[in-house]
Amino acid sequence: MSYEMIALLMFASMMLMLLTGQRVFAAIGFVAVAAALLLWGDGGSEIGFSAAMKLMKWYPLLTLPLFIYMGYMLSESGIADDLYKMFHVWFGPVRGGLAIGTIGLMVAISAMNGLSVAGMAIGATIALPELLRRNYDKIMVTGVIQAGSSLGILVPPSVVLVLYGMIARQPVGQLWLAGVTPGLMMAGLFVLYIAVRCWFQPSLGPTLSKEERDVPLAEKLLLLRAGVLPLLIFFCMMGLFVLGYTSLVESSAVGALAATLAALVKRRVTRAVMGEVLRKTLGVSCMFMWIILAALCFGAVFDGLGAVRAIETLFVDRLGLGPWEILILMQLSFLLMGTFLDDTAMLVIVAPLYVPLVGHLGFDLVWYGVLYTITCQIAYMTPPFGYNLFLMRAMAPPEVTLIDIYRSIVPFVAVMAVGLALVMAFPQIALWLPQMVYAR
Repeated sequence: MSYEMIALLMFASMMLMLLTGQRVFAAIGFVAVAAALLLWGDGGSEIGFSAAMKLMKWYPLLTLPLFIYMGYMLSESGIADDLYKMFHVWFGPVRGGLAIGTIGLMVAISAMNGLSVAGMAIGATIALPELLRRNYDKIMVTGVIQAGSSLGILVPPSVVLVLYGMIARQPVGQLWLAGVTPGLMMAGLFVLYIAVRCWFQPSLGPTLSKEERDVPLAEKLLLLRAGVLPLLIFFCMMGLFVLGYTSLVESSAVGALAATLAALVKRRVTRAVMGEVLRKTLGVSCMFMWIILAALCFGAVFDGLGAVRAIETLFVDRLGLGPWEILILMQLSFLLMGTFLDDTAMLVIVAPLYVPLVGHLGFDLVWYGVLYTITCQIAYMTPPFGYNLFLMRAMAPPEVTLIDIYRSIVPFVAVMAVGLALVMAFPQIALWLPQMVYAR
């Protein structure tokens, strides 16, 4: 049997196991170990063992549980509620102002969390009921929360970019910095869309009543304190890292400590909160660890098969495709897989093939990590089985139907596609900041 056929059978077996409802790490790891044993006999067992040792020796992996802990500490301690109250007062007098403020809230949560799920949970439980109560269009605001929460996997400290860096062997610090400008640009495009649409259709995002807008300036300024703590936490974490005072792992420890101190200052740390934070941190961290282990094992088998070279030969020599045509096909495959897989599963499945191929085609792997992440954002919101669609359906009130959720994401997917095209056409949007910082 040819190596190409073996690779195809491995992919088919893995997809079949995923469709039966098996856990991602179990499906990928089982196929990898079984293929190694069938191909190389007893010696194939060393592949899984080597992958485990490589994972345990991967020092940057310490950032993963620390950032997850930081995000859950901030969300469970109620700091997000204070942030939304600040945005509510300052943006309420503007048409669509509360929706714009929700995007601001999502950016702040993303900068403190690194996970899309946390932003979705906070937006659906805090912002959505308030927006609906104030007669905002339910379809538009549902899309706002889904689009805003997707920023969590692009804005640092993105956990997805940490995983990409580990699997693609790229510096996580550069990946984080590369995600800053595209993430802010994407948020700016969302705000621009909301502002323009609500200007021409004021009924979609009405302003606050005169009584609610009549807040004394002193009280408004007092509410700004809600934004001070997140800014301080972000500076302690990213600012010290960018300035060169802390390493990547040290910055994650500083962020976790700063989040805990902030919750203590606000007297939000109780035994129940701490227990919930630690339980969720442990659960998510273990899940990611198993997935990374399975990905490393799967990638090692593919390296042994020479499948990467075979795929490159198929695209370049047999089909005669150029580098950009191959890259666009890769992005389209991410969108297709995103209809039934989450970002981590997509990365684990295709990274062993795509990442080496992207490098061979002459593209920057840090830039490609940003492209992958933006494409995941779009795939998260793509019917019929987009990950964010079902998260929103589970958290939204009964009056928001699944059809409403599907309709809500159409304009935001178009906006994100524009953002993806801009980053593809102008790579320096993503690369200028890491190049400037690391050139020092």
